[in-house]
Amino acid sequence: MCCAVACMPQGRSNPSVIYPERIPMGFRSKKRVIAAKTPGELDAMQAAGEIVGRALQAVKAEARVGMTTHDLDQIAETVIREAGAIPTFLGYQGFPASICTSVNEVIVHGIPSKDVVLEDGDLVSVDCGATFEGWVGDSAWSFGIGELDDDVIALNNATEWVLMEGLQAMVPGNRLTDVSNALERATRRAEQKFGVHLGIVDGYGGHGIGRTMHEDPYLANEGKPNRGPMIQEGSVLAIEPMLTLGTTDSAVLEDDWTVVTLDGSYAAHWEHTVAATAAGPRILTPRR
Repeated sequence: MCCAVACMPQGRSNPSVIYPERIPMGFRSKKRVIAAKTPGELDAMQAAGEIVGRALQAVKAEARVGMTTHDLDQIAETVIREAGAIPTFLGYQGFPASICTSVNEVIVHGIPSKDVVLEDGDLVSVDCGATFEGWVGDSAWSFGIGELDDDVIALNNATEWVLMEGLQAMVPGNRLTDVSNALERATRRAEQKFGVHLGIVDGYGGHGIGRTMHEDPYLANEGKPNRGPMIQEGSVLAIEPMLTLGTTDSAVLEDDWTVVTLDGSYAAHWEHTVAATAAGPRILTPRR
């Protein structure tokens, strides 16, 4: 589940998001580092992440035309609970479901509903979290229902590619915004590689994660390099590009959760929880 800096209409507040723009200036100092987990703690986080991966696989395997997003939520919750874990999203700041299901123009935080019926050509983004033995896994991916338009296929493939390219910057010695910059540069390369215009959703991004879902720092999906706290061995971030076929601007619907593109363009969302190690980035939410 992503963090947001601030993209609510003026005069409104949204309990569904974190507003990390108020992080103390000291946290931005180059003298600071992103908190590290021990090797054993990383193993524990991966145990939670593997449950998330299995839940995502189950949802994708069963999703089809005519199902509701509520059906998808029930599938994910069953997998999570049968593994002895707890759905992290359920009840989080009042969120009423175990996963976020964001269809087409919905970017993130879509609430599963019996009224949202999947149709041929839909692009569904599923964000899932599980807490297992005190540690949180958080991951998301997007997939199609039936036959997708070519530009939607390109959007989805590009977003996955951007995630995998951008997370390569999650190595000890880099700084927080080196990951942001890697994601931004990958997005611009993806436009050429996949032949599609991509908008980087403004104000939403990744976050630290560990025993709670949202930890410092906030991770933007674009920005200048070599800024913010240093990544050390054992630092963990949830890295999650959110791209659109049009605008970079969004709005939150009246339910105070659902984030949509302002121009109605399709959006894709991909996320992994990633640790920095001496051997390189370690994905703690594998899907296998």
